[in-house]
Amino acid sequence: MSLKALRIVWRITALNFRAQLEYRTEFLLMIAIGAIWQVSVIVFATVLLSRFTGMGGWDSSDVLLIPATRMLAHGLFVLFLGRMHWAGRQVQEGRIDIYLMRPMPVHRQIQLAFFPTNAIGDLTVAAGLMVGALARSDMDWTTGRVTYLIAAVLGGMLLEAALFTVVASASLRFPAADMWGRWLEELLGTFGSYPLNVLPRAVGGLLTFGLPLAFVAYFPAAVLTGHGHGTGVPYWLAAASPLLGLLAYLGARLVWRWSLRHYSGING
Repeated sequence: MSLKALRIVWRITALNFRAQLEYRTEFLLMIAIGAIWQVSVIVFATVLLSRFTGMGGWDSSDVLLIPATRMLAHGLFVLFLGRMHWAGRQVQEGRIDIYLMRPMPVHRQIQLAFFPTNAIGDLTVAAGLMVGALARSDMDWTTGRVTYLIAAVLGGMLLEAALFTVVASASLRFPAADMWGRWLEELLGTFGSYPLNVLPRAVGGLLTFGLPLAFVAYFPAAVLTGHGHGTGVPYWLAAASPLLGLLAYLGARLVWRWSLRHYSGING
């Protein structure tokens, strides 16, 4: 992206943010909704720390790193790339046809459609949970571990973006595929915060190789906490989760471009 394009992105984002601020009550309400949406994870963390010493062979402080990583990655996804979650609706409303007539990439126009105020609430809760997880951890947070944690969060963000980009690509051909995004969001929220070794082997395998949710937070947390050899996959594969997130996103963008070239309009 050129410097001129970055300036345009910044100006549109600033205008979208100012538009949200015009309605202060709604702005604050959307932040609150973003925080409240994560209440189930907060309840899980509270119960885990107060009632249990661990889960699936993990200490409670180690388990806490999984939802903290997932939520932080999710919050960044919502802030920077999350508008792809609504691409299916824009297909159904015929906006993609309008985007194609403008001298700006369609993907960028979708991302600039509005400012995701709820991401502020998501990130506030996620940052608080991450601070709590790091405070309770007994690990020596060396430069290498901190660097890997940052890479894991960014990789999780990109992997989640890749999954929703694939769904958005399918929506260009089958508008009803928008429902897959809601199903995917439910799966991330339900299974993304636990050690997958507490689930039946078939379910864990599905969430690893069928729908790779394990690479968002579970595998990176396992590597950081010393459980990387007990995840059911080769250690190098678990450790490569951040890189796989990047590769998945690049692959998803190629799928998006191919799908957009074959897009024939909302009426076929």
